Amino acid sequence: MKQYIKLGILSISLFSLGACNDDYLDRMPETTVQKENFFKSESDLEMYVLNLYRFQDNGFYESDATTDNASTTGNKEIKNIMLGNVSAATVNGGWTWGDLRDINFMLANLSNAKISEQKLKHYEGLARYFRAKFYVDKVQRFSDVPWVDKVVDVSDEATLMGKRDPRTTVVDKIMEDFKFAVENVEEVKVPGKVNKWVIAQDYSRFALYEGTYRKYHSYLNLQNTANTFLEVAYKQAEDIMNKGGYSIHNTGNVESDYASLYNSETLETNKEVILGRFYANNIINRSDWPGMFGNYEYYPLRDLVQSYLMKDGTPFTNNSAYEKLSFVDEFKNRDPRLAQTYAAPGWELVYVSTYSQGPGVYVQQLSKNFSGYHQIKGFLNTMVQEKRFNTDIPLYRYAEVLLNFAEAKAELGILNNQTDLDKSINLLRKRAGMPDMTLNPPLDSKLAKDFQVSGANQSLILEIRRERRVELAFEGFRFNDLMRWKAGKLLEKKPQGIYFSGLGNHDVTGDGIADIKLIAHDQSIPEVREKNSLGVTLRYYKVGVFGQDVSVFLSEGNKGFVDVVDKVGQFEEPKYYYRPIPQNDVNLNNSLKQIFDW
Repeated sequence: MKQYIKLGILSISLFSLGACNDDYLDRMPETTVQKENFFKSESDLEMYVLNLYRFQDNGFYESDATTDNASTTGNKEIKNIMLGNVSAATVNGGWTWGDLRDINFMLANLSNAKISEQKLKHYEGLARYFRAKFYVDKVQRFSDVPWVDKVVDVSDEATLMGKRDPRTTVVDKIMEDFKFAVENVEEVKVPGKVNKWVIAQDYSRFALYEGTYRKYHSYLNLQNTANTFLEVAYKQAEDIMNKGGYSIHNTGNVESDYASLYNSETLETNKEVILGRFYANNIINRSDWPGMFGNYEYYPLRDLVQSYLMKDGTPFTNNSAYEKLSFVDEFKNRDPRLAQTYAAPGWELVYVSTYSQGPGVYVQQLSKNFSGYHQIKGFLNTMVQEKRFNTDIPLYRYAEVLLNFAEAKAELGILNNQTDLDKSINLLRKRAGMPDMTLNPPLDSKLAKDFQVSGANQSLILEIRRERRVELAFEGFRFNDLMRWKAGKLLEKKPQGIYFSGLGNHDVTGDGIADIKLIAHDQSIPEVREKNSLGVTLRYYKVGVFGQDVSVFLSEGNKGFVDVVDKVGQFEEPKYYYRPIPQNDVNLNNSLKQIFDW
């Protein structure tokens, strides 16, 4: 049975709590609460802290947009930046502080509650956890930001008009908050609620981010401190592995176990899910918007397809012809997670809407400005609306913990025994039915070209990065991973879709029978269209290059990759690893200075 808590959205007249996207909160009380008669009991603190939750909903599955995993026709900041369309005067996002005030308000008042010292530390830990998360986002966006750990009064001009604190200062405070939280928040597991292990996962995640960021962004001159963070990253992950009681979901069905994490109505008891959004039909419904399928703004890319290994564990890119393989051929004998993430040849569509064809064996839908690939990870492929409303989302998975552990130890140069791989990366590979990773995998020349990694364990680090990309695809990790690895230049790659060898008939379902027909830009689609050997009418598409009146753009006009954008732009280093403070805020506070050439 679904477990959830129904609580009201707390309204305090002294400040605004802002919007909350948590499953627990679905009713607005009619009365407001003053601080003088609040923060008196544990229920007060519990109600308040739930309003600090800022976790994702099903937009989670589209959060790789504008990376080399997926792209979008939507108006996205990094796209505009790389095209030179952004300045401090036109950037408005990120420099907001209301959530921080809410957190600091709780920290300033929670000691009024008549509860035990241990319970007080638990709630202080939760508040400090949310403050750490708040500042993680700020550091990742701006690097140097003001550190504020109190409720700021309107008369406190020194704080209101303060300058940016150094990244090192702010990050040290973040780590202090995480450390206090993980040492004091309770371990008890309630579906959908933050506990010690959720915090440990976030602690490990940020420590890995900051450690690798300092290691690879040498211009910051912080390389000598990188290992301190990497040690925290693997130790926090290892603590979860040894004491958390979580495990990889694996029933032995390599063709569906991975996918089942993203189409389940019952993840509350799944031991891989450390934090999820759990929906209860007719009480808290999930959105059933099918946008992530791949033909409404957001769409997955070919570059990610090429990252999946062959079923025998060798790189797909070892095939000298890999760049020009057809859609059907590139899915043959691959890591089973590929066909549980992308709609592979022969996949059957059940859900029918404006944005998807069907039902039946899916024929790739081609359309101008989309890749031709379709994402089934997170896509609710059912006509039963109640099931779509009821499908849970695994926000924090144990799989990431294992990946953090392996990567941090590899970066430290201490992942030097097979046991460490067998209890981390290879648990993920076993679920997928893939061969184990070894300590000395062959060097993949494509990965070596993409990433500036050197040293004796170069190939091991690169293979762990591959595994991370594949396992966490479309879960919102890729952009921050590229940023921390100083791999922003990979965003300059032109997004690519399916490859077509030329005009004429093409099979995209894998049965050897034509499904679509490509014709030249100067031809007309006939009124009477050709049928295949099954008597099914072929789908016709006019193809050409940008500027021509066609249905699909191909990189070479009559053949090549599906082309989705005419221009990508350049990633300027180090500037584009950061964002400017909005100019309006700089104008209001002369102490704020732009950095990194903004």
